[in-house]
Parts: sequence; structure tokens; C-alpha cells
Amino acid sequence: MESYVFRVRGETVDKPKVVLGVSGGIAAYKACELLRRLTESGHDVRVVPTAAALHFVGEATWSALSGHPVSTEVWSDVHEVPHVRIGQEADLVVVAPATADMLAKAAHGMADDLLTNTLLTARCPVVFAPAMHTEMWEHPATRANVATLRDRGAVVIDPAVGRLTGVDTGKGRLPDPAEIFEVCRRVLARGVTAPDLAGRHVVVSAGGTREPLDPVRFLGNRSSGKQGYALARTAAARGARVTLIAANTGLPDPAGVDVVRVGTAVQLREAVLKAAPDADAVVMAAAVADFRPSAYATGKIKKKDGEEPEPIVLVRNPDVLAEISADRARAGQVVVGFAAETDDVLANGRTKLRRKGCDLLVVNEVGERRTFGSEENEAVVLGADGSETPVPYGPKEALAETVWDLVARRFG
Repeated sequence: MESYVFRVRGETVDKPKVVLGVSGGIAAYKACELLRRLTESGHDVRVVPTAAALHFVGEATWSALSGHPVSTEVWSDVHEVPHVRIGQEADLVVVAPATADMLAKAAHGMADDLLTNTLLTARCPVVFAPAMHTEMWEHPATRANVATLRDRGAVVIDPAVGRLTGVDTGKGRLPDPAEIFEVCRRVLARGVTAPDLAGRHVVVSAGGTREPLDPVRFLGNRSSGKQGYALARTAAARGARVTLIAANTGLPDPAGVDVVRVGTAVQLREAVLKAAPDADAVVMAAAVADFRPSAYATGKIKKKDGEEPEPIVLVRNPDVLAEISADRARAGQVVVGFAAETDDVLANGRTKLRRKGCDLLVVNEVGERRTFGSEENEAVVLGADGSETPVPYGPKEALAETVWDLVARRFG
């Protein structure tokens, strides 16, 4: 497990205090993996389950994994006032899974057990990871409760789409614990209780498009999608509703993010234009092919002895970034582009910024062993207002934080 340097409310701390609330759903067993990731990465975790949660995972399991005693009631160790102290001392509270019942109680300020009391006394960031059947998630009462919690500054992660209890499939599945952990880590690192992108819808493209030559070959690029996924994860942790348009990536879906998968530049354009009309920001981090073959061979192109292959004729792909920059889907929409350059990086970046017409352009130098596929990045963010924001070499999530900082400042 990777180790981290923790900063909470601007101060470096050794072991941030995290409360892991577990409510009574079948996905409670997945919280054991979230607990393991939190403890092994250096967090001091106190598990506060509901009585119903203990029907799925027993008290002994939570105690053994966390190293702390476990209780569901306010009457245990009364002299320590646990119903007040646990929430007061926490740096982060995360509830996973959060059932429809738990969301309702939290939204209405009920306090009938230790977990709901903890939520009322917490003055730190709070994250809810819902899990329930699709009909329960889509019910107007649940939607209203989620909206209330988000209005108060909580981060409520949208559930994933997949297999539910029994044979049912749909939206309501608990996101992967590794992805919930990433949201928690980002929320904790920011150390603020009010997500600054709450109520915003953002669209992020990621990965690299592929333009088919024949059924087995394509023209592509080296983009892994990691920077775009870092942008999506970070936006979700800052409270945004995120649509991620992913081109040929093999990465796990970020928690709380709607993922639309595409292959070619034309498909990516269609997905962006469909998602953009109600988006507050569109961040085009995908590496979109400038050209595609003019013709597609329906059968595999064969090698013929003694003959050179036919030249591949290319035609231009649509310039999606320039198109959405020129024709904003809504007033005040912020558009961000990415420019991968191999030489004269800043000069080419400034030229591209003017040509594309976007508000911000993230410019970085790329190569076979630089940026593509790496966990780190280094860039300069150029603004249409003439600003330059250098981002030193470091994790791609650091660049993502800077991009969203700059985007948030441009919202009216």
C-alpha cells in the first residue's frame, strides 16, 4: 500500500482520524476492503456500524481490522460521551454503504444511534457512498434527501451501475472500495467542509481515440487516460456531477462518475456534444486523433509477396475542442483543452490556445517515456486572459487540482 504525507486543515498530521460509518446493507462486507485501505495507508479509523450492519459483518471483524472497540449505541462508555466526541475529533467521516434509510436519517437530522449522532456532531468533511436497489435510489424521497445533503456540503457519491442483490442489475451498486478510498483521500487532503464544485456538472474526456484501418488494425496514440481519470476523480471529490467520456482506457471507473465509453474521434465528438448542453465546464483531456483513414477495409489487409502496400490516405477528424469553444452550449461555460507538444512547447501552446478559442489550455511536453502512461505529469496552464500557471512535476492528481482551481475561479 502506498504511503502518504497527510495535510489536514493546512497542517501536517501523522494519522488522520477517520470515522467509517457502516449502515445495514448487503454491501457492508465491501467496507472491510475500504477499512483495510484506510488503515494500511496510515489513517486512524474508528468504525461505527448501525445495529443492522452487524447482521452482515460482526463486531469482532470491525474491531480486529480497525484496532478500536466497536459500538452501535450511545450508552456504551457513557463517561467518554462517544456520541459527541467521535464526531468532534474526526478529520473525515465516510459512510459506506449508505442505505436509503441512512440518507433519510442524515438529511432530517435524526439521532437514534451512535452513527447518526456522530454525523450531527461532525464538523469535518463527510462522504456518503450510497448502495441500494435502483428503484430506491431513483425514488423522489431519496433524490430529495441526497440533494439536501449535498446542499449542506456533504459529498454524496453516485452509486455504480452493475449487479445488485439477487438477479437485479442497475444503478445502485456500491462503487469499488479502492475508488471510494481515492475520493476519501482527496476530500481529506483538501480539508474543507464545503465542496467548491457542488451543484456543478462537468464533462471530462480521457484516453486516446483509435481510428480503424481494418478489423484488426487501427491508428492510435499512447494516451493511457490516467490524467483524465485524475481530473474526473478530483471533480467528484470536490462535489461535482461528472460525466467521463473514456476512449479506449483499461482503468477502473472512478467512484461517483458516469462513464461513457467511445472508440473513435467521431464517437467522442458525439458523446461530448450530447453531454455538454448542461455542463458548467468541459475538460478535453483525451488525445483525439487529428486524422483517420479515408477508407475502411472490411477484411484484414493482406501482405502480398513482392508488392508494396497501398498508401493510406488520411482525412481530417472534426476539431472537437475548437467546435465546443466556438459554440458554447450554455452561457458561462468554461472550456479547457490539453496540448501535448514535443518541441517549442509554450510557443506552440500559445498558438494553439488562440486557434482553439478555449479558456484554458494545459500544455505539456510528451514523448515515448514522458507523461503518457506515467503516474506523474508536469505542465503549464495557459489562460486566454494571458495568465500562465506552472505545475511542477508530480502526481497527476496535483495537476487535476490546479485545473479545477482555475476552472472554479472562472465560474460566475
